[in-house]
Amino acid sequence: MTDTGGTPDPNRKAANPRYISSAPFDPQSVEALTPEQERYYLASQWKLMWWKLTRHKVALIAGAFLLAQYLVVLIAEMVAPYNMSERHTDHIYAPPQAVRVFHDGKFVGPFVYGLKYNLNQETLRREYTVDTTKVHRIRFFCSGDKYEFWGLIPMSFHLVCPDKGGTFFLLGTDRMGRDMFSRITVGARISLTIGFFGVLISFILGIVIGGLAGYYGGWVDNIVQRIIEVMRSFPVLPLWMALSAALPVTWSPLLVYFGITLILGLLDWTGLARAVRSKLFSLREEDFATAAQLMGAKPARIIGRHLLPSFMSHLIASATLSIPAMILGETALSFLGLGLRPPITSWGVLLSEAQNINAVALYPWLMLPVVPVVLTVLAFNFLGDGLRDAADPYK
Repeated sequence: MTDTGGTPDPNRKAANPRYISSAPFDPQSVEALTPEQERYYLASQWKLMWWKLTRHKVALIAGAFLLAQYLVVLIAEMVAPYNMSERHTDHIYAPPQAVRVFHDGKFVGPFVYGLKYNLNQETLRREYTVDTTKVHRIRFFCSGDKYEFWGLIPMSFHLVCPDKGGTFFLLGTDRMGRDMFSRITVGARISLTIGFFGVLISFILGIVIGGLAGYYGGWVDNIVQRIIEVMRSFPVLPLWMALSAALPVTWSPLLVYFGITLILGLLDWTGLARAVRSKLFSLREEDFATAAQLMGAKPARIIGRHLLPSFMSHLIASATLSIPAMILGETALSFLGLGLRPPITSWGVLLSEAQNINAVALYPWLMLPVVPVVLTVLAFNFLGDGLRDAADPYK
């Protein structure tokens, strides 16, 4: 081979013509993305989370159950067949009435049989028996007991009503003859909302305090960590009890409600604050955070606009796992007589009326308020697991 001094020979062909092409670019020759691939690559983070969540069937069922519960909370007085404070003195400790549709072999629609009782002179216990001669039809979209919708608007409309002159105790009655189903339905408003507002308070504190500790570090982080360690060193339930017992007995039920909510929120932010701190420690050194800082963005904007949205999905999953702890906290305090008190009705207040083991042995339906507590806590945990898996970028 003749050395040309580095000058290329114009008569010599390229050694590898594959890398040089003088033909015009043909877009049809490039393999195009399928519509399904294009939809996936262009999807936002929230849409990807939703697609992952739809594959978690248990989480979807749990979410639908919780959504139905909160919808019922909005119209609880309408769903309840009775006013929750209405007393039926002739039906004290009445057992649940079964809903039937056939009478004497004929279809008559939803109805319940009447009840008759006699007082046992030896045990002084009311003994109820089913009276098949009295058929009480169940009415729908009807006018019944008067009530104040959300304590503001006088109304008498109910989705379900007993027959005129009849009874409809789906879950029985309590020691004052009040319908248990109506009280559980209306009491759900307190038990479910107290967890929501409690988590809202704890999230504000956890994000703000944990964000400052994670972004600044140094002495700010040391002070925050010591405060968290001191608060977590106290047993949770005794601390709840001590603070709840400190609430003045002269407070109105509404003030007690907000007081319990504030106590639950102020004591539950520590776990979230540590999670936010650890996330910000790793994210504050990323290029996008450094670029925002060099452009003159203030720390509040960097944390709120750039860092927190990077793990917002994790925060949402944490919220769904924190709400059941709030619900159990309110239920435990009310059950022990240190939380909400009558005339406010919640699931914990209803369970506090079933503390007498003799009453539970004779009238087991008084323990039915524990069923929605268990189902709600399980639903929140299943939904939280689904959201956590959907937010995990490695799954």
